[in-house]
Amino acid sequence: MPHHLYLVRHGEQLDAEHGMPDGPLSPRGRRQAELLAERLGGIPFDAAYHSPLQRAAETAGIIAEKLPSLTPEPSPLLFDCVPSGPAPETPAAYAPFFGSFTELDFEAGRAQMADANAEFLRSHREDRHDLLITHNFVIGWFVREVLGSPEWRWATINQANCGLTVLTQRAPGRPWTLVVHNDLAHLPPELRTGLPEPYAI
Repeated sequence: MPHHLYLVRHGEQLDAEHGMPDGPLSPRGRRQAELLAERLGGIPFDAAYHSPLQRAAETAGIIAEKLPSLTPEPSPLLFDCVPSGPAPETPAAYAPFFGSFTELDFEAGRAQMADANAEFLRSHREDRHDLLITHNFVIGWFVREVLGSPEWRWATINQANCGLTVLTQRAPGRPWTLVVHNDLAHLPPELRTGLPEPYAI
């Protein structure tokens, strides 16, 4: 039976452009979460988990208000992290980005995501729908993992605020597939934030 994993990046954070490490959602971020909740209506979720950071917890709370049968739970496996460091084949253009982190950051992120893979990408024998509300780097890592790409490639996979990514395992033992990545159909152009480059479509 298929296992569907719905990955959502939190809504836009208030004052994120000023370097705040965490904080509440902006008014635009709250609206993003409301529209995402409408998009997710009708999906028979079995469980929902969110990063304990405020911006993700608030996004989960807004979704739960619209979907009263859903009770999101915090999971430390969904914290914002740096999933891995550079590799010998990593293009030199990424050196400044990876250079802003330490080896301890890389070790902690790699350990967290190994546990997250084991927990959220494990097989189930029943039809299952799970919602994960987390962060850009974490979602990039999950997408990289199911595609079997080199570890450092998570840094090249970006998600917008409240973008929707869906992964599916059709049956236990079968490979995971990427069904849709960073779907923004539920957000009008003025609410499409969080990407390194403007989303023109």
